[in-house]
Amino acid sequence: MSNRSDIGVPPSHGGGLNEQGALHDHAHDVDRVAAVRAGLPEPEVVEDLGATFGLLADPGRLRLLMALLDGEMCVCDLAMACGQSESGVSHALRLLRAHRVVAVRRSGRRAFYRLADGHVRMLLDLALTHHEHATPLGGVLTAGEAR
Repeated sequence: MSNRSDIGVPPSHGGGLNEQGALHDHAHDVDRVAAVRAGLPEPEVVEDLGATFGLLADPGRLRLLMALLDGEMCVCDLAMACGQSESGVSHALRLLRAHRVVAVRRSGRRAFYRLADGHVRMLLDLALTHHEHATPLGGVLTAGEAR
């Protein structure tokens, strides 16, 4: 059985004011909260993940990663395929490489980039699948789409 505690929560922490202007009291599942907190990653890990997702939020970098789903490519081919300048592509790839999203192989003066590992591919594949199945903002699923 859960250990529940009635704790007044300030508005900035999910509580709010009732019609009389008093704080709402919320019953908190202390055991559940403790278990969730214990399972959360360290703050440094969350910061690093946030930075990685921030990199992925840029449409230009995302386009480069989508191009790499088909295998490794050199900077000049990536630039042409994605409609970007070679210097812009090189800069984006340096950022992605610094966060272990892409890896590089050098052959003479040319650098060939690929997705760093299967996890990056899975993340992109899942994002694409989610996008295909997501309800548009403000949209309503029809009976056929709800499956």
